[in-house]
Amino acid sequence: MSEQSTHRRRGHRTRWVVGAAVLVVVLGTGSVVVLTNASEAQTPAAPPAPAATAAVAKADLSEQEDAGGTLGFGAETDVPGRKPGTVTSLPPAGSTITQGQTVYGVDAAPVPLFYGTLPFYRDLSAGVADGPDVQVLETNLQQLGYGGFGAPDKKFTGATAAAVKKWQKAQGLPQTGTFTPADVVLAAGPIRVSAVTATLGGPATGPVLKTTGTDKVVEVRLDVAKQSLAKAGDQVTVEINGGSGTGKVLDVGRTAVADKDTNGQPTGKSVITVTVKLDDPNLGGGLDSAPATVHFTKAVHKDVLVVPVGALLALAEGGYAVEVDDGGTRRLVAVKTGLFSGGKVEVTGSGLAAGVKVVTTS
Repeated sequence: MSEQSTHRRRGHRTRWVVGAAVLVVVLGTGSVVVLTNASEAQTPAAPPAPAATAAVAKADLSEQEDAGGTLGFGAETDVPGRKPGTVTSLPPAGSTITQGQTVYGVDAAPVPLFYGTLPFYRDLSAGVADGPDVQVLETNLQQLGYGGFGAPDKKFTGATAAAVKKWQKAQGLPQTGTFTPADVVLAAGPIRVSAVTATLGGPATGPVLKTTGTDKVVEVRLDVAKQSLAKAGDQVTVEINGGSGTGKVLDVGRTAVADKDTNGQPTGKSVITVTVKLDDPNLGGGLDSAPATVHFTKAVHKDVLVVPVGALLALAEGGYAVEVDDGGTRRLVAVKTGLFSGGKVEVTGSGLAAGVKVVTTS
């Protein structure tokens, strides 16, 4: 392929050739000045700026697919009151509660937070049958400083009852040695109060709180047709409020629901919820809720030749070429393009290798 036989289109590389041009300038109503020789001009024309070049590089190039999401703290969980009495204290919305701290109060007594995933389902006291709920109770008591029963296990012994009494005394509760499920709120870890649904002075055996996890996440409503983009554990890039960071896919929903637009109208698509945990909890500038964009990796081509997109020349006969600069000597090389990503494009062409210089506009 030669420069004479190839028609190229590049806005920033037009070469202007000035021959014996005649410039006529009309001054006033009748005076005319004619310049017939460029050498007569007092100020010579500035030479064209040298063309910018870039080296062909080898790199891993990835193709991404974007999806909109919302920054928040994930799904809410209802906390029902199970202890009879009157609500006497409530936490403020937005507060964080950890193991052993009071979630709310009933009859001036605290109802604290315990950690665990197996719900307490029976009263526990000396003589009860062995069970995994005993181990959950002993684990919490020991972590809060009320031990004396050895390693937590499924047996409720006299030592376990003694530890329960010590805990009850510290809470200002009757020291019975019997633990009931209504004595605590159980969660897998620290909780954040997202909403308060009970009222002071109201009955304690009804809805009390709504909670979330304490880690900021981005929830993406992903088109079911694109669910293969997201896999648990995948690294993604997230943009929020003008900032950019990374995150990890925590969960990919398995239940599809009808999608709706901002006006609540059906879009005709089905979506699943993909949850992404942020690596930097401060991404978003301290906002608790904001729109977000998540970049999922669609494909990765490893160790390929890449050039800036601005190095591509569109050929009149179709396809692309790059202009190789070999020590000031230039020639066109037809290329086949692959992935485009981040201002770079994958190329293959005869004679192209890492380090070769190509003319580029960017």
